[in-house]
Amino acid sequence: MPKRVGLYPGTFDPITNGHMDIVARAARVVDHLIVAVAVNAGKGPLFTLEERVEMAEVEMADLAKAVGASIEVRPFDTLLVDFTAKCGANLIVRGLRAVSDFEYEFQMAGMNARLSPDIETIFLMASERCQFISSRFVKEIGRLGGEISQFVSPRVKARLDEKFGFSA
Repeated sequence: MPKRVGLYPGTFDPITNGHMDIVARAARVVDHLIVAVAVNAGKGPLFTLEERVEMAEVEMADLAKAVGASIEVRPFDTLLVDFTAKCGANLIVRGLRAVSDFEYEFQMAGMNARLSPDIETIFLMASERCQFISSRFVKEIGRLGGEISQFVSPRVKARLDEKFGFSA
């Protein structure tokens, strides 16, 4: 049977507990999972690509050990289906938090299927405890000095605090 290699793309600016929930669950569905960190300059990320990759690598190393999964992190700045094929992945993993996410993700999955019919897209619903978490809200709350420790790991919180000038 062929190896199931999944690719979970995102900006991960920063990586949240919601992302980690999807990664942990996706890792149970595939033999190997690639967390693909997008350049996505259009979103005006707070962290550089290198910083986002580094944070994701640290978080994934701990998660991979905890769940006994094969997970790696790679940056990318190309068309998603091209990068997916280049990595030898045969499916794209997308997380859905709310019905509003579905319309956009459904359109993207359709376009990707037209561009590369051999690559499947699977959707994983966010766990109820993570449905409301978004990187955008975490950054906004953190920037204003709000408590974000329930939304990100302690390491990511420290990086956000540092970015916002709250370091001790």
